[in-house]
Amino acid sequence: MKKYIDTGKKDTRSGFGAGLEELGKKNENVVALCADLTGSLKMDAFKNNHPERFFQVGIAEANMIGMAAGMTIGGKIPFTGTFANFSTGRVYDQIRQSVAYSGKNVKICASHAGLTLGEDGATHQILEDLGLMKMLPGMTVINTCDYNQTKAATLAIADHDGPVYLRFGRPKVANFTPEDQNFEIGKAVQLTEGNDVTIVATGHLVWEALQAAETLAEEGITAEVINIHTIKPLDADAILASVKKTGCVVTAEEHNYLGGLGESVARVLSTEHPSPQEFIATKDTFGESGTPEQLMEKYGLNAKSIVAASKKVIQRK
Repeated sequence: MKKYIDTGKKDTRSGFGAGLEELGKKNENVVALCADLTGSLKMDAFKNNHPERFFQVGIAEANMIGMAAGMTIGGKIPFTGTFANFSTGRVYDQIRQSVAYSGKNVKICASHAGLTLGEDGATHQILEDLGLMKMLPGMTVINTCDYNQTKAATLAIADHDGPVYLRFGRPKVANFTPEDQNFEIGKAVQLTEGNDVTIVATGHLVWEALQAAETLAEEGITAEVINIHTIKPLDADAILASVKKTGCVVTAEEHNYLGGLGESVARVLSTEHPSPQEFIATKDTFGESGTPEQLMEKYGLNAKSIVAASKKVIQRK
């Protein structure tokens, strides 16, 4: 089985900041808006080097989305930045009406998503944002797994014509994807080959899936790990090709099992190739305060849980 190496833990939000700064140098139409969280979103470099294209709107997220939508009319490519909770739940009406319905070329960039926000607690740990955003017609939804992939995705969405939701996080996590990767929106990345079980993972759970695959391999079980960085449009062909070979699937995400990646995969399988599936996700619950590691353990979002789910789903074939 191919081994992946953690080249040094980095936070995915810094990958966004690095990508945004690079865009600032190469594309004069890129503008950035932030709702009073410039440091947290790692937007300082863009702000300092391109002050004429940076807009600090303060704690006024709805206004930020409206401003961004308006800027697209003049040919600008606005990147908005705030916490995932404030990027979606707080401004859903503005996104639906002014961005999605109108087909505006706004890039909604959201940090501090999921349980790994940690000690800030349930009010900030949004676990329903992928569902909210994927239900909007025309919205592209991306959830990256490490620093390198987040940087690559940030660069790629600037060239995509249409609204995008880009989700990333605060904690330092394994950085294992290639630095020079070609990020293709809507194209899954197969990380390992296997015949016994397919593990479809997104975001922070991709590294956990790889760790799970190594553990399973030690027990003679081969797992095919697929990195789904794009929740919508979903790469159904890649998922079907793998599950037709393995006969079962585990989906893994730092999100509610209602409305997330798992449900999207289940829809594809139910209509094209019904197969046993197990879900690694939060089970219709809010989070709580704690360290990221404690919370991932308590809510079963780690390699150990993926191993257990893989063994269970194999027995259901």
